[in-house]
Amino acid sequence: MKSKRFEALDARPVNQDGYVTEWPEVGLIAMNGPNDPTPSIRIEDGVVVELDGKQRADFDMIDTFIADYGIRLDKAEEVCKTDSRELARQMMDFHVPRAEVVQLTTAMTPAKITEVVGTMSVLEMMMAVTKMRARLFPANQAHVTNLKDNPVQIAADAAEGALRGFAEEETTVGIVRYAPFNAIANMVGSQVGRPGILTQCSVEEATELALGMRGFTAYAETVSVYGTEQVFMDGDDTPWSKSFLASCYASRGLKMRFTSGTGSEVQMGAAEGKSMLYLEARCLYITKGAGSQGIQNGSVSCIGVPAAVPSGIRAVLAENLIAMSLDLECASSNDQTFTHSDLRRVARSLMQFVPGTDFICSGYSATPNYDNMFAGSNWDADDYDDWLIIQRDLKIDGGLQPVVEEDVVRVRNKAARVIQAIFRELGLTEVTDEEVEAATYARGSKDMPARNVVEDLKAAEDLMKRGITGVDIVLALDRAGFEDVANSVYNMLKQRVAGDYLHTSAILNEDFQVISAVNYPNDYRGPGTGYQMTDERWDKLKTIRQAISPESI
Repeated sequence: MKSKRFEALDARPVNQDGYVTEWPEVGLIAMNGPNDPTPSIRIEDGVVVELDGKQRADFDMIDTFIADYGIRLDKAEEVCKTDSRELARQMMDFHVPRAEVVQLTTAMTPAKITEVVGTMSVLEMMMAVTKMRARLFPANQAHVTNLKDNPVQIAADAAEGALRGFAEEETTVGIVRYAPFNAIANMVGSQVGRPGILTQCSVEEATELALGMRGFTAYAETVSVYGTEQVFMDGDDTPWSKSFLASCYASRGLKMRFTSGTGSEVQMGAAEGKSMLYLEARCLYITKGAGSQGIQNGSVSCIGVPAAVPSGIRAVLAENLIAMSLDLECASSNDQTFTHSDLRRVARSLMQFVPGTDFICSGYSATPNYDNMFAGSNWDADDYDDWLIIQRDLKIDGGLQPVVEEDVVRVRNKAARVIQAIFRELGLTEVTDEEVEAATYARGSKDMPARNVVEDLKAAEDLMKRGITGVDIVLALDRAGFEDVANSVYNMLKQRVAGDYLHTSAILNEDFQVISAVNYPNDYRGPGTGYQMTDERWDKLKTIRQAISPESI
């Protein structure tokens, strides 16, 4: 006989997930690993000669880079000797200003900061995140993709996402040669929804940089760094090459952040027996040393690895906290799907949702997950109402806002017509009225008519050969009579010249004013301080379409 309760439990979605016991020797341990180094640092004549138990002669390339560029040295030896629990208390204590804590955390070694956050509970980390987030208030980022790389649908989805409140929108491709079309559709569509949205197209780095330099994108974040030398070299990269790439983006006015996440080294078979969190700390110090303004982290595409081991989701929050403590912009993942359990996926997100991060999701899918080309997201377009109602339940600003159907239909239709006009004006492939109509009302690519892929790819290649840039997009929009969208795209190009949004945690409002950690720093010092939602914002968040008003009864 078998217990019927256990039969019922075995059938639950959570038991379709995979779990493993800890195996420190191969890195299958989330944090506080028995093989993690003991914190230490020794400085002679301004040079780090010992770092976390290693002498300089034994440094690998990551140790060398961190020692030379990643640590604030004036307080490093003193901080390393300070009790880690005392440092943890200062991180979460709202009586200690964030600016004071950053002076300490940026002087820690990777092993030290890992030890510090390892003393904290999830609740304590969340309290620390509330204070350590760089920008005053949180925001959100969307994935805008589809299975068919349909630029008309991308434009419509980007417009709806912008209307719903996303500050950044990221696309990618199924077929790499579609990249110019997807990038343009995402950029232009987002400006229809709300002027000032930052966009990117995630493809291989040379193509991504070329798209940015043409003015088709405003930022990049898929510049990956790793915590062990072997994994780094497997990617044909070094910390120095990543630094050079970062400078290429920044020198042309492109906002950029690196990407890392717990579990990547285990997944690639070279964790050197260290905990996932310690290796992630090394990634974050590389990011800091390279001068990148921020990081997309929170395990991201590797989330299934830490999620399988004890304390793994806690380690994801810990890595987000370390990023903020190093004074980096933090796009805290919550993107790739990792579980069959709705309860578990919400629990994973609440730790960033409640205290707020610079970008709570670094990829909330603005499409149904079947269209998400980033392997599916923890949240997708079918979850919009859930997200909005959780915001309302908890009186938390999660970066999104309620909308009405009429406005969504309006911006989707306009975005589709804008792409139709751009393709016509630039002599690209035809966008039919049937496609415009379908994109206006579509849920996803299953509702869209097929495009001629061969002709699209020829036209995209021709567009690149002709040297088309963002300026040509502006002129095409103006000729087509979409002066307002032309002006928005033009203002985005002007931001590239000014470079003000290269500051940490920068986003733009609809007036193209930069909002960053410089002019809107997080000044949380306890109840009644830090980000306080305005009455106007709260009225907008609580007025969901499902709520019955007294006037309607």
